[in-house]
Amino acid sequence: MAHEKKERFVLTNVIETELDILKRHVKVLEVLKENEPAGIIKLSELTKHPQHMVRYSLRILEQEGLIEPSPQGAVTTNNITETVPLLRSKLREMNGVISDIIKTLD
Repeated sequence: MAHEKKERFVLTNVIETELDILKRHVKVLEVLKENEPAGIIKLSELTKHPQHMVRYSLRILEQEGLIEPSPQGAVTTNNITETVPLLRSKLREMNGVISDIIKTLD
């Protein structure tokens, strides 16, 4: 499967990069929820992301209190039930800002 090169603009490069990272964090969290407990190697195989990227995502998810280490690998915490709806709400808010910017350009 050939990868299409995404066209990037200086104006949007930072937000696109951050969205790619956020997308990876969410993917790691979702895969972990379905396969917990899981370590870096297993999550790397399941997400198709390199181990160093999975390690970084796990660190961020742990800082957010969404996961914690266990002897068998990372596991999710009960904080997911309140944090995920807040994240969803924040993303909808950001989507509205993007929609407003698009309207300005029309």
